[in-house]
Amino acid sequence: MKVRFLLLVFGSWLNAIPVTARCDDDVYQWLDRMSAAMNQMHYQGTFVYVQGDNVETVRITHMVDEKGSHERLMSVSGTPREVVRDSDGVRWMSGEDRTVIADSAVSRPFFPELPMGGVAEAASSYRFTLEDGQRIASRHTRRVEIMPHDEYRYGYRLWLEAQSGLLLQWELVGTKGESLAKLMFTELKMGAEVDPGELHAPAGDKTASLSGPPPAPEGRSVTNEPGWQAGLLPSGFRLASHRQNDTGQDEVYEHLVYSDGIAAVSVYVEPRDKNSELVQGTSVMGTTNALIRTVNGEVVTVLGDVPAATIKMIGESVQPVRH
Repeated sequence: MKVRFLLLVFGSWLNAIPVTARCDDDVYQWLDRMSAAMNQMHYQGTFVYVQGDNVETVRITHMVDEKGSHERLMSVSGTPREVVRDSDGVRWMSGEDRTVIADSAVSRPFFPELPMGGVAEAASSYRFTLEDGQRIASRHTRRVEIMPHDEYRYGYRLWLEAQSGLLLQWELVGTKGESLAKLMFTELKMGAEVDPGELHAPAGDKTASLSGPPPAPEGRSVTNEPGWQAGLLPSGFRLASHRQNDTGQDEVYEHLVYSDGIAAVSVYVEPRDKNSELVQGTSVMGTTNALIRTVNGEVVTVLGDVPAATIKMIGESVQPVRH
C-alpha cells in the first residue's frame, strides 16, 4: 500500500487547524491576525501537547526570511523525535540513532498553518464567539471558540496573544464536548528575542526516503473532472480540491479533498498492490480517523481530523463517477 500517513508519524502533536471561516468582523479579524502571525512572525518556545494519556513537551523555533519559512520542532520528553522544515522540504529524525526520513516534496509547516480562503463557507456549520482569555506564558490572550452545529465535525478553542494574535493554546473539542487534545505554550519568545541558532539540527546517522502518493508517482498530471466522488457528504462539506496523476501504465492515482471551510477530509484512490497485504476497515491514530476499503479493485483511503461518523459516511459512499 503506497498511501503515506506522513503527518501521523509523530502522533498528533503537529495537527493543523485550518481556520477559514468568517462570522462577525471582530472574530474574523482575530483569525486573520492569527494566520499572519503563525506564518510571518519569528517565534520560539516550549509547548505541552496532551492527548489522552499521552503528554509530550516540544521545543519549536520558527523564523522567516527571503527564502521562506524555517522551522524546527524537537521533543523534550519521551522518545527523541525531531522535525526540520525549510525550502528544501522536511527531514524527520527519530530514535537514539537519529534515523532521518527525508522528503523534499513536502514543505507544509507542521505547527498550525491557517489559510484564510473561503471565509464565508463555514458560517452555517459552526458558531463563533470571541471573549477575553486567561494569561498564557505570561501573556494576555483573547479566546475564540469555533463550535459545530452537528456531530460531523469537531470544535476548537483558540487562545491568541492579545498583541500579535499568535496562537498560544488550542483545544480540540469532541462531539460530546469532551477535550480530545490540547496544546499550550509554557514559555515563548518573539521577534528579536528568538535565537536563530536553534534552527540548526545535527545530521542524522541513517537516511530513508518516503515514496508514493501524496505526491503521486511521476507521470502526467491530469486536471480534468474527478474519476471518483463521494456520494454522501455531511451538510456543509464540498469538494475543495482534486488532483489526478496518470503514470502512463494504466495506473491513475487520485486525491480529493472535501471541506466545510474548517474541517478537511482527504480521499486517496490508487491501484491495489497485489504483493502487499491490505488491512481494510476503520482505524484511529490520535485525533485522526481513517477508513480503507477496496472498490472495483482500487484502494480507497479516507482520513481526516473529524469524527468517525464523518469518515464512515464519506468513505463508504466513494464510487467511480459514471459518465
